[in-house]
Amino acid sequence: MKTNNRLNTRFGPETRFELKPAVAPFRVTEETELERLKNRLLNEALAKTEDVQLNTPLRRAANEAAAVAWVSRFPLLLFPALFEEKVRAARLQLQKQRQVRARSQAIFAEAA
Repeated sequence: MKTNNRLNTRFGPETRFELKPAVAPFRVTEETELERLKNRLLNEALAKTEDVQLNTPLRRAANEAAAVAWVSRFPLLLFPALFEEKVRAARLQLQKQRQVRARSQAIFAEAA
């Protein structure tokens, strides 16, 4: 059994309201502190690194660590450990890439 009921649609008066962004002065201060900490630790890591191929991976590591730290409750406390971990991973990755390249070149040299 099919029933078709006709519904009359009525719209109420338009409701408008204004949104104001929440002001979080502490978090803004924390952001600039995190940025300063990131830049300081990155510059120290770059100064200790003689290998120019690590420049981009180290910058990426700093940005990734800052992004992860920022969403935590204590970004300034967490960032140094995250950055150190990501720097180790970047160095290890570059070392692995070099090993693969060296093996590949040896294989190509034997084949030629």
